[in-house]
Amino acid sequence: MSTGRSMIFLERQTYRRRRLIDWIRMLPIIGLILWLVPLLWPVDGSGQVSTSDAVVYLFAVWFVLVVIKAISSTALARARRAEDAERGKPDQPEQN
Repeated sequence: MSTGRSMIFLERQTYRRRRLIDWIRMLPIIGLILWLVPLLWPVDGSGQVSTSDAVVYLFAVWFVLVVIKAISSTALARARRAEDAERGKPDQPEQN
């Protein structure tokens, strides 16, 4: 009889889906950190960044986050459909 811990096996698709969910949950935190970067830019002297550059930066970060979120959610939906198909469940529309 073995007293050691048994290994927990996760299917590859389930593991990838969970990591994708973790990634989607981290996006707002990453976005917040990126939005706070302009606070670190110099305010005085010759290295000063203009307000228009800061606004362009914020909108660029926002746009990139939206695109990443759209791609990630599409990948998550595809992974869920593949996992359901593998288990033999019929296609059902997601309910929120």
